[in-house]
Amino acid sequence: MTKRLTCDVVVVGAGMVGAACALYAARAGLDVIVVDRGPVAGGTTGAGEGNLLVSDKEPGPELELALLSGRLWTELAQELGEAIEYERKGGLVAATPDGLDALEKLAVGQRTAGVEAVRVAAEQLHDLEPHLAPGLAGGVLYPQDAQVMPTLAAAHLVRASGARLLTGATVTEVPRDPAGAVRGVRTDRGEIHAPYVVNAAGTWGGELAALAGTNLPVLPRRGFVLVTEPLPRMVRHKVYAADYVADVASDSAALQTSPVVEGTAAGPVLVGASRERVGFDRSLSLPALRALAAGATRLFPFLERVRAMRTYLGFRPYMPDHLPAIGPDPRVPGLFHACGHEGAGIGLSTGTGRLIAQELTGGTPELDLAPFRPDRFPDTEEAV
Repeated sequence: MTKRLTCDVVVVGAGMVGAACALYAARAGLDVIVVDRGPVAGGTTGAGEGNLLVSDKEPGPELELALLSGRLWTELAQELGEAIEYERKGGLVAATPDGLDALEKLAVGQRTAGVEAVRVAAEQLHDLEPHLAPGLAGGVLYPQDAQVMPTLAAAHLVRASGARLLTGATVTEVPRDPAGAVRGVRTDRGEIHAPYVVNAAGTWGGELAALAGTNLPVLPRRGFVLVTEPLPRMVRHKVYAADYVADVASDSAALQTSPVVEGTAAGPVLVGASRERVGFDRSLSLPALRALAAGATRLFPFLERVRAMRTYLGFRPYMPDHLPAIGPDPRVPGLFHACGHEGAGIGLSTGTGRLIAQELTGGTPELDLAPFRPDRFPDTEEAV
């Protein structure tokens, strides 16, 4: 970059959330530049499974955001066709006798909030998933659960936005004027002048906030995914055990695994999910991988005979209260946050982008942003 660039809003981060912010801001009439130190979807998005879920969310602000995002994803799927590999496959949560009551209680609350949650009796489970293990007590089917191919979807959203894209440019400073308002960003390749900056830096959102002189307690939460050899379609839905919801909501830093199994259009089966807070340690964890394999074979015994071809890991942007930061930062005029979605960023990205665009243009957000306020954490708080 050899000259200064000027625009209405700089989006820092070219993952799925940043792509959605760029899309909806541009469609609201703003001139947008997206900047990222790596490629599009080079961080958490590229290490994700592409899940668009309502099934794993308890009634509350995050579920409301998921429902809004789901409607927007449906619109984008109609617009972009097969390019993003959108598949409304549905989710099936299976429970043991010990967990069935809690699952059905959760489903009651979700239905009240607008979720389609269909009770599945034990004898009906194999009609939905013929290869599921015997002995399960029942489950709940969530027809609204869907999936996209995350790297493709992020790239297509950026392209559809028409935003200027600067990859391989690291933000080194967020300059502010004498009144404290942001003036854009400074990168190792030059400056971008803008009255608004959107922090969509995911797991690194805390670092970007610090460059702007404020605090956002985003921490990395590591997770692994196992990928099997290509198979015929033997897993029809996203299938997981009922204890997955509790693991998502847990504050523990220790290793936690709960089986999540889903087929893909290309053939391989994806096996998750693990969670642990170990900083940005990219070491291979054999205990995590063994636990994933064991959990998956408990749900689908046929997987014992299937080869795992590879594994990959990513870092979810974890916030202490499990809610993302969305909206303007009252401590720094012109700074907006759109990060901290943990493992749900792909699913929640479209709603986040729409809400950010509404705030940027002075509109009324479709959802109450108070639960997502970026300044809800004390500046002195240490996230542990």
